[in-house]
Amino acid sequence: MNLFQLSWKNLTNKPLSLALNLILFALGTGLISLLLLLSSQLQEKFDKNLAGIDLVIGAKGSPLQLILCSMYHVDSPTGNISIKEAKPFMRSGHPLIKAAIPLSMGDNYKNYRIVGTTHDILGLYNAEIQEGKKWEKTWETTIGATVAADLGLKIGDRFQSSHGFATEAGMDMAHDGDFIVVGILKPSGSVVDQLILTNTQTIWAVHEHAAEEGSDTTAHEAHADDSRPLIEFEDRDITSLLIQFKSRNFQTLNMGRSINENTDLQAASPAFEINRLYANMGVGVDALQALAFAIILVSGLSIFISLFSSLKERRYELALMRVMGASRSRLFFLIILEGLLLAVLGCIIGLLLSHGGMAILSGLMKDAYRYAFSGWVFLKEEWILLAGALLIGMLAAVIPAVMAGRTDISETLAEG
Repeated sequence: MNLFQLSWKNLTNKPLSLALNLILFALGTGLISLLLLLSSQLQEKFDKNLAGIDLVIGAKGSPLQLILCSMYHVDSPTGNISIKEAKPFMRSGHPLIKAAIPLSMGDNYKNYRIVGTTHDILGLYNAEIQEGKKWEKTWETTIGATVAADLGLKIGDRFQSSHGFATEAGMDMAHDGDFIVVGILKPSGSVVDQLILTNTQTIWAVHEHAAEEGSDTTAHEAHADDSRPLIEFEDRDITSLLIQFKSRNFQTLNMGRSINENTDLQAASPAFEINRLYANMGVGVDALQALAFAIILVSGLSIFISLFSSLKERRYELALMRVMGASRSRLFFLIILEGLLLAVLGCIIGLLLSHGGMAILSGLMKDAYRYAFSGWVFLKEEWILLAGALLIGMLAAVIPAVMAGRTDISETLAEG
């Protein structure tokens, strides 16, 4: 019987002790792995959707809410702003602003948000047409790849929107007016994958008709002229503006503060707000990681106690092994291998639990936020976690292994 078989036989000889050690190790490593998976994928989504946006301008309220709604589409707007107020930032030839992309929101189709905007938004996310064309006229839509895949929409399909950002049971009454799919975007891994894009006039038309319901005005008649530039509709509202600067300088750095202090608008910096969000999330993540490390250390102590206690019962067996020719080093490595086996098995079970848990969470998070997460992404940090688990298992076994190697043959056999 080789060392591996003998170590495994010794471990399985006490199934309750084996189970306790494996559960403790799996809980610690699994929690750390789950936190790594969750934080890395969240950060990837946040970073990818920053998309070079320097400023978001909208209604007064929470700056983080404005960012989450306008850039990540996971929150409600802080309100609407008039084009008259936003006009100074939308005019062409602005000395500081490279692009000002308007967003108008308020409706959804089967929980996917409908956003009125311009074609400039596609350039932000390097989105390209896979099939069909970009929206042009009122009621035309170009849909993201995720929308097309999940809802089975094709070029030429028509649908009606529901008010709000999510279709809830009993609240799914559709507005009159048929949207028509004229294009489907290639998958980009960004937020546009989950959006239904149309022009701003369509959003106005939908809500005008809702306000005038019961009149003779039809939905297709109740819209602004889509051939005119938005900047001319000073009495109309939009939700927010996504701003890209031509360059970063003293003036652009102070633009947000100037807007907040001197206008009825709100300007929020995506980089600042997301970093603040990371900082707030980091407190909770750090606390959970500290708890996980504590569990791993406790599991290492449990392995040490288990191996140390078993030596008393196995002294006679170890002495017989010495008589039969086993060297001190062989006994030493026998105990070390037992510690390593416990650590490896516990870590593997923990990783399986964490990835399985992330797979379940990804489904729940997709239903809630429409972002795609995966439980089957493996990180390089998990190799470090495995190495750390092996180190703890080995250290926990060192003292019992040294004691096993120093077993006194004659005294132990004499004690029987």
